[in-house]
Amino acid sequence: MQHRPVSRVVDLLDPSLNRIANLTVDDARRRVQSGDPAGVRAIEGSFALVASEGITVRLARSLDRPMRYFLAKRHEGPALYVADRIDGLYDALVTDGLADQFHPSYTRMVPAHYVVEIALVGCPDPDPVYTRFFTPRVNTQPAELDELGRRYVSAMAREVATWLRHIEQSGSGAEPIGVAFSGGIDSGAVLLVVYHTMLRLGLSPARLKAFVLNLGNGPDVGQAREFLSAVGLSLLLEEIEASPETAVTIEDTLRVLEDYKPLDVQCAAMGLELCRGIRTRYPQWRHLADGDGGDENLKDYPIEENKELTIRSVIDNLMLYQEGWGVGRIKHSLTYSGGLSRSYVRTYAPARHYGFAGFSPYAQPAVVEIAEGIPFAALTRYDVPALYSLKGEIVSRGVKAVTGVDMPVFPKRRFQHGAMPVDMMHARLTGSEQTYRRAFHSFYA
Repeated sequence: MQHRPVSRVVDLLDPSLNRIANLTVDDARRRVQSGDPAGVRAIEGSFALVASEGITVRLARSLDRPMRYFLAKRHEGPALYVADRIDGLYDALVTDGLADQFHPSYTRMVPAHYVVEIALVGCPDPDPVYTRFFTPRVNTQPAELDELGRRYVSAMAREVATWLRHIEQSGSGAEPIGVAFSGGIDSGAVLLVVYHTMLRLGLSPARLKAFVLNLGNGPDVGQAREFLSAVGLSLLLEEIEASPETAVTIEDTLRVLEDYKPLDVQCAAMGLELCRGIRTRYPQWRHLADGDGGDENLKDYPIEENKELTIRSVIDNLMLYQEGWGVGRIKHSLTYSGGLSRSYVRTYAPARHYGFAGFSPYAQPAVVEIAEGIPFAALTRYDVPALYSLKGEIVSRGVKAVTGVDMPVFPKRRFQHGAMPVDMMHARLTGSEQTYRRAFHSFYA
C-alpha cells in the first residue's frame, strides 16, 4: 500500500486583527479557500487569512497585514507554519523540535493582493501558485485636479467612516482615537478627515488626539503646531517627548522590524519611540491611525535617491511603490516581497509591539484604486518637479472639498527626518543594509 504524507497547517495569526466590514471571518476564509480572485477582492477591510482543503492551502492578505509562512519537513509529511512575524514562526518550530531547519531567509512573505496556493505534497515541494485578486485600472480618472482631489479624499473618508463604525461596534464604550501626526500632507489629511468624519457620525471629537514625536526638537514639532493653529485645532495636539540618550536601540529596532532596509529601520525606530511614549502615558489606548501609504499612492518619493528608478518606471509600472517590481520578476524578494507590501511592517510592527491597533486609509484598496487611476503621465508630462508637486495639489483640494478646511501644505519630509534633527538621526542610525542584515541574521545564528 502506498504511503500518503500527512500534511499539517499551523495558523499562528491573531484572528482578532481581522477587520472585515461586509463578511464574517469564516465567510471571508471560505472565499480565500475557493481561490476565486473576484470573491477575495470583494472582502472589504483588513485581513490575513489561511484556508486549507486536503493538501491545498491558500493564503491571502490585505496590504496592511504582513503575513509569512515557513514550510517544514517532517517524517510524516510537510507542515506549513503561518504567522505575521519571523520570530513567531521560529518559536513555533522550536516548540515542535524543528528549529534546525530554520533560517530567516527561508521564510516567505505572502505578497499583498495575491492569493497564494501551496500544495503540501512533500519533497520536492512545488512552487506556490500566485493569483492576483486586485488589479486597479490605470488612467481612469479625469485630468482635473479639483475632481481628482474630491474623489481621492472622498474614498479616504469612506474608509475612515468604516473604521470608526467598526470601533464603535466592537469596542467597549467611547474609545479614544489617536493619529500619528507630523503636520505633513499625509498625516494632516488623515487627521482632518478623521475629525470631520467623527463630527459627521455624531462622535465626540474630544476623543481625538494628534500625537507628534519630539525626539530632540526635530522640525516636526513646530510644523505640527503651525498646521493645527492654521486649521483651528491646536487643542488636539499632544507632544510625545523622548530623549535621544534613552531612545530605542538599533538592535531593538531590528528585532521588532525584522528587516534591514536602512530607511525602514530609521522609520521603525521613530515609530517605536512614538508608540512607547503613547503607551507609557496611556496604558489602555488602542486605536492609532497614520498616513502610511500616502507617498506610495501619489508616487511622492525622491526618484534621484534610487538609481534603479526613472520617472517613466515610476509612472508606467502598476503599483510600483505598493508592490515593488512584482511577483515573477527577477528582483522580487520571496522573503520580503516588495514596495509597501514589504515596508508596511515599519508601521505595523511598532504598533503591534506596543499593543496598538493601527489603521491607514491610504492602504485600503478603494483608495489605492483611485490613486492608480490618476493620469500621471498626462498631468506631469514625465516632469519630475511636476510629479513632486502633484500630491499637495490633489490632497489639499480634496480636503477642502470634503471637509471645507484649507489644509496647509509643507514640503515633504520623512518621519525620521522630522522627529529629530537630521544630523542627530544620521549619527544614531548610521548602518548600511549589509550591516543591518548581518545583525538581524545573527539573532538566529
